[in-house]
Amino acid sequence: MAESGDELTLDMMFEWLDKMPVPEGYKAEIVGGHIFMTPQRDTHWDIIADIYDQLRTKYPRRRLKSDVRIDYPGHLNGFASDVTLLAEGAAKNSKGRWRCEDVVLIAEVIPRKTADNDYGPKRDAYAAAGVPVYLIVDPYSGEWHLHTLPQDGKYHSSVCFDFGIEIDLTRTVVGLVLKTDDFPRG
Repeated sequence: MAESGDELTLDMMFEWLDKMPVPEGYKAEIVGGHIFMTPQRDTHWDIIADIYDQLRTKYPRRRLKSDVRIDYPGHLNGFASDVTLLAEGAAKNSKGRWRCEDVVLIAEVIPRKTADNDYGPKRDAYAAAGVPVYLIVDPYSGEWHLHTLPQDGKYHSSVCFDFGIEIDLTRTVVGLVLKTDDFPRG
């Protein structure tokens, strides 16, 4: 969540980003007070679109977001996740942004150069926020990593399988199966 007073805040940092010439096709996020800009690759986008399309079979468009800023617990964490599923009845906060308390699923397709963020500080922030389902899709290794059961700031269940193995989310709040056979590699 954003800090207050004379300290640097997420709002200040995002205002700077708005004034910077961020190249087209790049995504900007703030992780632990550090700004990261990563290019969107075809492989990355194809997996995001595939996940989004599968979620759309069950959920209305208004509950699905992509690359939309949501602030998370920890020091200066403002993420623009690849795919976000919001809870039914989710509401924006007083600043007009979605609340992390209303997020039920995050799917991140990792870029090679910032993968450590997805596997480390972002995972920890999602767990601290109580996001029930966190999915990391790694096109470089051809694997997906599913994190569930957040409690006390960490996920207590994690599984990893290769592309081609379905992601069974039927026992989670998401309640469906994601197919991974068409996820491209590398």
